[in-house]
Amino acid sequence: MKEILTGKELEKRAKRLCAVATEKYPDWDTIIILGRVNQYYFTGTMQDGILIVKRDGKLMYFARRSYERAKIESPISDCIYSMEKYSDAAAVCGKLFGNTLIETDIATIEVLERLQSKFEIGRIYPLKKILSEIRAIKSPYELDAIREAGKRHKCLLEEVVPGILREGMSEVELSAELFEKMLKLGHQGVSRFSSYQTEMIIGQIAFGVNSLYPTNFDGPGGMKGLSPAVPLFGSLNTLLKKGDLVFIDVGFCVEGYHSDKTQVYMFGGKPTEEVEKTHRQCIEIQKKTASLLKPGNIPSEIYNSIMSCLESSFLENFMGFGDRKVRFLGHGVGLHVDELPVIAKGFDNPLKENMVFALEPKKGIPQVGMVGGEDTYIITSDGGECITGGERDIILV
Repeated sequence: MKEILTGKELEKRAKRLCAVATEKYPDWDTIIILGRVNQYYFTGTMQDGILIVKRDGKLMYFARRSYERAKIESPISDCIYSMEKYSDAAAVCGKLFGNTLIETDIATIEVLERLQSKFEIGRIYPLKKILSEIRAIKSPYELDAIREAGKRHKCLLEEVVPGILREGMSEVELSAELFEKMLKLGHQGVSRFSSYQTEMIIGQIAFGVNSLYPTNFDGPGGMKGLSPAVPLFGSLNTLLKKGDLVFIDVGFCVEGYHSDKTQVYMFGGKPTEEVEKTHRQCIEIQKKTASLLKPGNIPSEIYNSIMSCLESSFLENFMGFGDRKVRFLGHGVGLHVDELPVIAKGFDNPLKENMVFALEPKKGIPQVGMVGGEDTYIITSDGGECITGGERDIILV
């Protein structure tokens, strides 16, 4: 990490928030931010609190726990106030909020009622898309963190993993050992997702056909997990044997910022011609899609152009298995693993320089497993700059 997060950068983010809010909702008066990751984006600290931004650009962060830590960590400590209850915030910023933007995707009815009991709130507008638009374009500080994550991510999956795979180990053992290696490489220990109620420990890890197993996770791959109550981490009962594909799809995070990468391995044997060919087709799709990640290109058009060139026989089990297919080729990456925009239908705003995407073309093979890859790219005028090592064939172990 070379760049540091400065108060000047945070001020620029707040100004851009106000500008985009005015563009979308000209009559807005107040912004309320409840989500901790979004609070971190604008303050540089992550506490139990509420962030309030007024139309004139004034930002006020009311921290319940820990106010002291927030003052220590944030580059804009002069904007931080102690709070025990919402009425403490009202005493500082006033009760009249007027037309208010709020994260309606995470604000519960109970929270809204509490806010409305302390503040005079007029019309309520959704804030999620505005925040997504602002966060999509990364600053030099953010790109520095993501590049560092990508560098360590490449080392993990291409250099470390082959050395820990061994016959007879369970998926859980691999997950545990992989997690230890990730922490020692500087991973922050948690991967964050914006999708509602999405849980993930380190990612999707599966041997053989377990990578085709149905999951509630919105991704092409599968994972059996520990149990119906915890469909995560891997299976205790599935042991690695010679001839198995090993599917590893994990995020890596430094200073809050993620990279996303998938690597497939063949343990104790060579892939069949079908497996090798299918994997390489996915890699070629990834390369072609990456070449289109340029400012001005439209995500939906990229998606349509790629998908329309694929043969119907290849589309079977592409981006999933059976009828469990996802409708995207890639997604934004940043403070969350799954950010907007998405390389999919319906995303019609042009790409901009310094957006970051993970591309993950994958295909399920019956009785074998999931093949394909995933890497993280930064949007440049020359196409996607890969920061996680690039497209690779199946690694033989």
